[in-house]
Amino acid sequence: MKWCKERAHSEYRYLKDKGDAAGGRSAAIASMVSDLGKHPETRSSQEMAVMLGTTVKDEATLFSYIDGFN
Repeated sequence: MKWCKERAHSEYRYLKDKGDAAGGRSAAIASMVSDLGKHPETRSSQEMAVMLGTTVKDEATLFSYIDGFN
């Protein structure tokens, strides 16, 4: 889970630093969903990640989204 979160935050920061915060949010969500599906111990959270990803509207909700997974 830690790896998934770190990669999602990294995706966001990379694009935000290039001036594309909205694209960074989308990339972070996509990264989180994809990475959750790569490991048996996190796979059960993948469907929830897809649904909750639609609630992300800004940086604060993105960080709550990423960091809210256990």
